[in-house]
Amino acid sequence: MGAKNIRKILIYAAFLSLAGLLLYVSFKDIEWSSFIEALKSCDFLWIAASMAVSIIVCYFRAARWKLLLLPLNPRIKIREAFDGVNIGYLINFALPRAGEFARCGVIARTRKTSFEAALGSVVAERSVDMASMLLIFASLFVISWNDFGIFLNEQIINPAYSRFGESMLYIVIAMLVLLAALITAAVKFRKKLYRFRIAKKFYDIASGLKAGLYSVFRMQRKWEFLMHTVIIWICYWLMSLFTIYAFPAVGGLGGMDAVFLMIVASMGWIVPVQGGIGAYHFIVSLALSSVYGISNTDGIVYATISHTSQSITMLLCGAYSLISFAAYKNK
Repeated sequence: MGAKNIRKILIYAAFLSLAGLLLYVSFKDIEWSSFIEALKSCDFLWIAASMAVSIIVCYFRAARWKLLLLPLNPRIKIREAFDGVNIGYLINFALPRAGEFARCGVIARTRKTSFEAALGSVVAERSVDMASMLLIFASLFVISWNDFGIFLNEQIINPAYSRFGESMLYIVIAMLVLLAALITAAVKFRKKLYRFRIAKKFYDIASGLKAGLYSVFRMQRKWEFLMHTVIIWICYWLMSLFTIYAFPAVGGLGGMDAVFLMIVASMGWIVPVQGGIGAYHFIVSLALSSVYGISNTDGIVYATISHTSQSITMLLCGAYSLISFAAYKNK
């Protein structure tokens, strides 16, 4: 077994261990009899509604990604983008963050654009998602700081400051300066560095990323892109709200609380573990306990039904798209 394969196995094992640790921390104090009773109290029709909305999200993510891909090749079909998005979700359950590369591979296999250019469009899309999440996050805390500020302050800001203090600011500045220096050197000496194979590969990737990012500015249907983005986040909110309706223990929460839990849940998916397992449960149950005083057992039940329903949808859509893509390639 080569060193490259060993490294991949070690990375996979590290992610899986982190997921297992977070699951253990989340579930270690659970009263299992109460957990089962709480599950029985759920209204699974609302869970089914949430799952239906998550399928709609997959469609609009594909439609939005297609808009980014159109400047690269107008012949790219929404079905191909849909298969790419779903296969990407499926791959993330095996190896975190690899799904973004997998969906670019799906588009590249159609031979309608390069892998690097497709990757650039994904970077652009993720940048828009991150900006949207930060905007919603900031708006939520400005509007309801008294309700949600305590979670941000006690669970994120204070622990980070107590551990790193002012030195964290200097570390961030130093890293930014180093990054700027490396980029400047790479641009200035690109002709000399291009002779090296690894540098050539780096520049080819950078060129593809640039093409993908530039596609955002070349879009002819920018307002349609914006509309898809708004619809996607409304769907995320509905998924959160429907899950609240499904579980009587958190039934007193409302629309603004659903926005907060939507943002918190998004953070759980961002953590680099397989399919958000463990991280999602930990951060969502922590938020419910810190902000609303909901018991750990009820918080874990909410996180479990929310994460499991979304995971099932992703796995089913991923399996469908794997079959669809294989059939298309054979044809």
